[in-house]
Amino acid sequence: MHPGRSGRSLGERAARSGVGQPEPPRPAGPAAREGRARGRHCWVHDPPGAPGVWPGLLVEWRQADGGWHGRVTYAVAGPQGTVLVEAWVPAALLEQR
Repeated sequence: MHPGRSGRSLGERAARSGVGQPEPPRPAGPAAREGRARGRHCWVHDPPGAPGVWPGLLVEWRQADGGWHGRVTYAVAGPQGTVLVEAWVPAALLEQR
């Protein structure tokens, strides 16, 4: 800390933020991540009604008829502005960022 200043220094705050810390190992495959509360950034490719690639947040997995699906939220440009969508999307349409 510097004289005349209160609180933590920038270096101390950065060290406590966890930025630059190694990420814990991720489980392999959707089955291992099912039920986890931690969201992951992803790209959503051509979701129903919104062709294109959209940034999203994957919040959980489930296995259904036909394979794995991820519950994602993603932002889509609409005629009235950006719209936030939440949907179950087939795993084939999701790409890890």
